[in-house]
Amino acid sequence: MSELAAFWNQRFSGPEYAYGEAPNDFLREQAGLLAPDSRVLSLGEGEGRNALYLASLGHQLTAVDAAWSGLAKLLQRADAAELSVTATLANLEQYALGEAQWDAIVSVFCHLPGPLRRRVLAGTVRALKPGGLLIMEGYTPRQLAYSTGGPKDADMLLEPALVRNELAGLDLLRCAEIEREVVEGRLHTGRAAVLQVVGRKPG
Repeated sequence: MSELAAFWNQRFSGPEYAYGEAPNDFLREQAGLLAPDSRVLSLGEGEGRNALYLASLGHQLTAVDAAWSGLAKLLQRADAAELSVTATLANLEQYALGEAQWDAIVSVFCHLPGPLRRRVLAGTVRALKPGGLLIMEGYTPRQLAYSTGGPKDADMLLEPALVRNELAGLDLLRCAEIEREVVEGRLHTGRAAVLQVVGRKPG
């Protein structure tokens, strides 16, 4: 098990939901863009709050995370709610996103080291079907001035200009750096600096 996977396994191992049980606000705002019965991949899904929300809307969800403890919570909630979610235990360094196979890919506060982020975002563009959507929210380097969540390493934060370049294969419907109140469990609560992205693959 990698050091990063061990960290997240520990974080998700208790009974508390580290980032709450409700879906991310930005994802909820953008969910109406998805076509009915979309095939959706959620990256770094954690304990399942976003995948379960989209599954409840009738979409086909695959949730990927390196922490088995988070995915176990996801599957427990999915079973209780009679929802179907495919949970995949994998590190994004090794996970094959595929080619033109997803109607949408979701990345909510899935912060990765710069080189890996570039690989994953390039893979995301390839993995989306023509017309497919990327919905992404994450902290920007300005978040370092706050103590309301996110990594302390600037390389893992979303610099807007870099992200635009890394998503050059998508038409960006939204790429906005904003400040907003984030209330997502004990670890993401308060004023925050975020980048919100909606990108569509041409075709």
